[in-house]
Amino acid sequence: MTTELATLAGGCFWCLEAVFEQLRGVTKVASGYSGGHVPKPSYEAVCTGTTGHAEVVQVTFDPDELSYRDLLGVFFTLHDPTTPDRQGGDVGTQYRSAIFYHDDEQRRTAEDVVKELEAEHVFDDPIVTKIEPLKAFYPAEEYHREYYRRNPNQPYCRAVIAPKVAKLRSKYLEKLKA
Repeated sequence: MTTELATLAGGCFWCLEAVFEQLRGVTKVASGYSGGHVPKPSYEAVCTGTTGHAEVVQVTFDPDELSYRDLLGVFFTLHDPTTPDRQGGDVGTQYRSAIFYHDDEQRRTAEDVVKELEAEHVFDDPIVTKIEPLKAFYPAEEYHREYYRRNPNQPYCRAVIAPKVAKLRSKYLEKLKA
């Protein structure tokens, strides 16, 4: 099996991890940080907004089962790509919408998907998702991994993540793992 990587920022990495790990063809989802200027940042440093990093997930997937384009389709469905530096109540540059591409093909696909969404007027406001090359990925601390799975009854999980998971299940049932 060949695998590819996608690195995506769309708000809190707990939300993205909880969604992407349920998709058929996804073999691993790692929460972390990308897009900043400080090597090996901590969660606390990223939260200050001074490191330049976004909370991201790095998704390992089988392109024969789930295409990069389909992965981006889920990404754009489950976060608001029109709000600069925020997702709901999460505000700051670390919550920006960004696609960190791994090669020119991913860059072209991301640019095409954004153009198509804008041409179809899927969103009322312009898409502000940044498309930039991946320079580095720093894994998040252990306590952030599988957060939703380990803490489903935590208030943030119930109020913010659970509705995203429910939306995934209703909109992409055919793409979910058995």
